[in-house]
Amino acid sequence: QRLNKTRDKPSKNSREKNSGSKCVISMHSRTTTIIQDPKNPEHTKTFIFDLAYWSHNGFQKDKDGVFISVDPSSKFAGQVSCFKTTLMDVTFSMLEIYNEQVRDLLSRTKKPGGLKVREDQQLGFYVDGLRSVPCDNYAQIERLMEQGTKIRTTASTTMNASSSRSHMVITIQFKQVFLDRALTKQSSINLVDLAGSERQKSSGSEGDRLREGSRVNLSLTNLGNVISALADAAVGKKVLHIPYRASVLTKLLQSALGGNSRTTLIASISPADICYEETLSTLRYAERAKKIRNKAVVNTSTLVKESRAENSKLLLGCGNSRIAELPACLLVEPTAQLSWAHQLEQARREWQQHYAAIAQERRLVRTVPHLLNVNEDPQLTGVLKHFIQAGSCDAGQAASNAIILQGLGISDKHASFTNSDGKVMVTPHGKCKVIVNGVPITTKTKLRHLDRIILGSNSAYLYIGFPSERGSEDLSRFDYDFFQLERAAAEGVSVDKLGALHGGDVKADPSVLAVFQDYVKLMPLVAEANQMSEELGKGLKMELKVKNLASSDSRGYDLQKEVTVKVTNRQTHQVWIWSKAKFINRKFLMEELYQRFLDGEDSHVAQEDDPFWDPVEVIHLGSAHIWLQSLAYCMKFEDQVEFLNCDGLEEAVLHIHMVPCSPTGQACGEEDVVIDPLELLGKRMDFQIHIVQCLGTKWLKEDAERGIQMGYRIYDLTNTLYTKPVWKIVNPQIEETVQFTALNASQEFLNYLQTNALIVDLWGLQEGCAELSCSQPDIIVTGEGHIMVDSKKISTVTDTGQTTSNQTSELHLKLVKLEEERELLRNINRKTGSSQQGERPLKSWCLINGMTEQLPAARNQMCTQEASYDREFAKALKVFYQSMNVARGQFLKLRHYKPPEDDQMLRPFVHQQSHMLKDFGDLLESSLWKLKNDVALIVKKKRECLLHVE
Repeated sequence: QRLNKTRDKPSKNSREKNSGSKCVISMHSRTTTIIQDPKNPEHTKTFIFDLAYWSHNGFQKDKDGVFISVDPSSKFAGQVSCFKTTLMDVTFSMLEIYNEQVRDLLSRTKKPGGLKVREDQQLGFYVDGLRSVPCDNYAQIERLMEQGTKIRTTASTTMNASSSRSHMVITIQFKQVFLDRALTKQSSINLVDLAGSERQKSSGSEGDRLREGSRVNLSLTNLGNVISALADAAVGKKVLHIPYRASVLTKLLQSALGGNSRTTLIASISPADICYEETLSTLRYAERAKKIRNKAVVNTSTLVKESRAENSKLLLGCGNSRIAELPACLLVEPTAQLSWAHQLEQARREWQQHYAAIAQERRLVRTVPHLLNVNEDPQLTGVLKHFIQAGSCDAGQAASNAIILQGLGISDKHASFTNSDGKVMVTPHGKCKVIVNGVPITTKTKLRHLDRIILGSNSAYLYIGFPSERGSEDLSRFDYDFFQLERAAAEGVSVDKLGALHGGDVKADPSVLAVFQDYVKLMPLVAEANQMSEELGKGLKMELKVKNLASSDSRGYDLQKEVTVKVTNRQTHQVWIWSKAKFINRKFLMEELYQRFLDGEDSHVAQEDDPFWDPVEVIHLGSAHIWLQSLAYCMKFEDQVEFLNCDGLEEAVLHIHMVPCSPTGQACGEEDVVIDPLELLGKRMDFQIHIVQCLGTKWLKEDAERGIQMGYRIYDLTNTLYTKPVWKIVNPQIEETVQFTALNASQEFLNYLQTNALIVDLWGLQEGCAELSCSQPDIIVTGEGHIMVDSKKISTVTDTGQTTSNQTSELHLKLVKLEEERELLRNINRKTGSSQQGERPLKSWCLINGMTEQLPAARNQMCTQEASYDREFAKALKVFYQSMNVARGQFLKLRHYKPPEDDQMLRPFVHQQSHMLKDFGDLLESSLWKLKNDVALIVKKKRECLLHVE
């Protein structure tokens, strides 16, 4: 284009003329260009090119305004002379690779299975049947790109394939023929838009029984392997094989990567910390690519010369009288030019039709309400426009509709649009899915300018109203993310709901923000997966859940949240929980199966290969927190505690006892309560955890054939202890007791009891799943058969230097037995010593004061009163701890209490919330007040007793 423009006008512009500039360029032949230094005219530099054209002077303007030579002797090179000596054959093609299938983006007809990639000995790999359109200017190339993008957008909607998961290759082929020199030069420019990898921190197929489902990931992996092999070869390593044939992409890019080419890789990376893994992978990809070294040379051909010689031989052999009888194909030069001219003329006719359609569309955009498509890929947003003419029109997949829509969940007759009296209304047909501004509609609804519409599973459109409604709005803010965020908000999902904001701090927790982004990203994918399940007759319902949304660890701190997908078989009621990575992998496999269904192929697969099926598994239903503080004071705890599911709602109720006891299992009384947990330091502690019953289990109410198990761990136990499985009972009586023993209670164990909770997990059993069992190779038991906690591991070092555990060895069991006997003797000695030591000072005090005869009575009175005070204090603490457990339960309810989606219910919700807060505050205040009064009364009695004794 620049060459053409320089031939149409003289080289001097007004700025150069006004500055009085001089010409420093001279051309003495058709190939030589000389430049003269203006400061030193004798200093010149000479450059030699294939062709050099002079257009500085010696020209005049013809009647059409084109610059031509003044006379035949002039060396001025005009437009005609340029094209006489240089014939340029420019062609444009555009294709997309999705799921290893090639689609021609300049053809509106889709070939089932895609175009085939074939191999030729001279051409290498090429796409058979790919359309190549002639072009004679850059504007045509731009229009072709727009046309291909429009087809790509339609295909993206139809195939339910995000453009970010497909590769796009644009090829501009240049062929330059020098007629006077019998020379041909050719070159191809490949512009490749690589798909984005779907990899997370781990492969999508990791942890899944099925193969990697993303063909995008596989093709990028293969491309990486080719790049690595070429990089190794560039640094001198021995490479036996470069795997070009591993994927369609690497076949087509063979010449660009390792052939006669110059290749540039542009890597787009994100600076965000949540994209660290992807960014690091991309940088490593680019690091390998830069090591490749290619040697590019000019592609020249003497085809014209050889053809001329062949023609000459034929003409000489036939004689002039028979020249008219020669086959046209032997006259290479005229035929080639006519063929090119014919192709160019045909392309021009198509352009005229295309320009007329574009002009008509622009007129309608200015005057008629319409729907503007919104795509995940910003490049594809605004490409499709559906105009709502006056009157009523149907929209759907059927070709008879005025508005033809494609995509998952779009019915033949999906919705009707009515343009009447300056209003546009939309009405869903039957149960067809139509969402306006994030809210599903079922009846006729008026549309307003810039309303957001989602049809089917995820076909998003922005409504552009009448010209009178429009202003200077920035439409770019209504992007794909805007639609999904609005949809999430309408479903009650927000950053606040996920607990990102703490107190008055306006700064959100980055980890929760990342979870929220995952949730929003997966929403349309889950909708699409549900639609595919419905159309393929799989009967699955998939819904997003946030794991650990309302869960905390044993100290009450929030656990790391992550998005999961709950999958339910509507017929069998079987349930699975898929991780984000597993769901994405399955989604790719579902799309592959669904595409076969759309193409009319057999979509039946064996059960073990079906992405919609998995073996039944145990499901985590919820967790209950039972605070262990009472055990640190040798106090019994009995309560009914809620199992909260991932949404923070009650799943069931656990009836549990935690009882301090003697080594023989006898429950401790109130006289055994300690005021300070340090009194237990270094002593033997025994306690029992008694799981009594599970009440009102929703899991069992939903399906009578199901079962449950419970499991928990405490302190340093590495194994989870599970209750026996119970089936088909809504309120199962468990009645399982386990006794734990700490032979020498450590400071760490006592701290643990005071600050941690016992977490009991509720697990749902399904028919056919494996029940949970506790393997106990590392569990240490006492001589009485109790499970030991707070035990120090004894390790020895073998001759080879490896550390081995002797906890289960015979020597260790003997040490445990000796420890128990030592503790028993210590307790006996302690009781004896304390009795003697308590008697001696009292007896001495009585002898000094002449009150020996009052010794037994005083001693008994003091002991009785001390025991009475301890009992009263123990009772006060017990009441207080029970109140605190109730308060903890109320606090958890408040923390996870969700506001209603209906605005009309917001006022009752706030009213109820305020009452709950008031009750919570009253409970705390009354509990503290009662504890304070009880302690004050005990202290008062003790002082009076001491004064009386004195």
